[in-house]
Amino acid sequence: MAGALGGALFSAGLAGVAHAGPDSMVTSALDPDDGFDLHLSLDYDFVIRRSAVRRERISPDVTPTDATQVVNDLLYESSRHVLTPRLELGIFHDLWLYGALPIVIGDQRSLSFDQRESPCASGCVDRTNSSTIADGILPGNGFDADDPTGPGFTSTTDPMIFRGPTRHGLDQIHAGLGWAPMNQDRDPTKPTWKLGAELRAAVGPVARFDRNNPGSETGVGQGVHEVNLWTSMARRLGWAEPFIEIWWQAPIGLTDDSPFRDPGFGARQVGKQQEAGAVFGFEAIAVNRPADHQRVGIELSARMVGRFEGRAYSEMWEVLAFAGDQRASGPLVLDADPGVTGLQALSHPGISNVENHLEMGGRLALRAELGRWVHIAALAQLTTETSHTITFADAGVDFPRCPAGGAGSCEEGENEVVNPNTPEVNPVHAARVDLVGHRYQVGDVLNLSAGVEAWIFF
Repeated sequence: MAGALGGALFSAGLAGVAHAGPDSMVTSALDPDDGFDLHLSLDYDFVIRRSAVRRERISPDVTPTDATQVVNDLLYESSRHVLTPRLELGIFHDLWLYGALPIVIGDQRSLSFDQRESPCASGCVDRTNSSTIADGILPGNGFDADDPTGPGFTSTTDPMIFRGPTRHGLDQIHAGLGWAPMNQDRDPTKPTWKLGAELRAAVGPVARFDRNNPGSETGVGQGVHEVNLWTSMARRLGWAEPFIEIWWQAPIGLTDDSPFRDPGFGARQVGKQQEAGAVFGFEAIAVNRPADHQRVGIELSARMVGRFEGRAYSEMWEVLAFAGDQRASGPLVLDADPGVTGLQALSHPGISNVENHLEMGGRLALRAELGRWVHIAALAQLTTETSHTITFADAGVDFPRCPAGGAGSCEEGENEVVNPNTPEVNPVHAARVDLVGHRYQVGDVLNLSAGVEAWIFF
């Protein structure tokens, strides 16, 4: 994202730049006193996510005018460790190439019954009242990927009901081009304005779930090539340096084994979610000794990210894949060819349609320049997200020229109904989780990340 780009790239080519904040630093080449700039950095991030997974429920006594009831069900927890080496090379005046390899060295996810009520008497969720258990999406003893052939979770005191395999690896390679049409170091009357375009090429194994042998599928990839366009602007004003960073990211291609491929028929909204975001704040300069190449700054910033409707790996993706395994005739098995009578069994990929939602929060960072060649930083970020539905694939599309009953070709007028056994049916629609009254929602989201960054520049 643009915030990571802006915070990771430092320049040593110009004396003034070496004592600016990350969004004012510009990599260059072919300057009179400097042939080119080369910067190497290494980032480590630890990310924790907590959220409540709720489910819609239609009680027997509801009327058509009643609002859909949403009840507590599960609590989601995950942790991820990411190590990211980066490189940036100046190729012309204020123009540079850069690349990054975000390597996931550990990713673990689990789900537990929601037992946050205190005292835990009538309001808590357990095996007797969880809709996930009642609908057969998970068995009563759950599933433990660490011991897939074992008894599962049988403890009456431990609320855990699902644990996924530990994942690791590489999803994408990032490569981009940055340009600074304005550089405060060259013209003190103007801010530093940077523009960039980045390709994120999918190269790693796609994340899949195998209930029979979960340890055989530990990839973290999504099989999606994406483009990231970003811009940032910063201006040093005495002891403070305000900045803003904006970016937009969207899928532009898929690998052959990507779960985001369009299955055809009546499927809609099958692409990966797009996102756009902004980080804005300021860095307060606590220590500034240019002659000694020493500088300490404290950053305070806010973050907003909008994620738009599309398919995604949600909190429930491994559970959906577990319940949709066609080898076990699970309740979420899909129909690969809805135009043919009978079920053409297709395993559920786990990804699902996720509603538009907004992420908001703040970041605190401490940055230090330790001599001419080394910069380090420590960062902490806390965000939350608006509540959003994570399973709501449409039943299909009422094509204008598709007949009822599935006979013949789709050449008759529309009837405002998705007709069974026709190409109108959405093959990735699972009624047990996608219909109103059965859909999953996510709320009470808390994302906490902490990291350190180190740069060496030449």
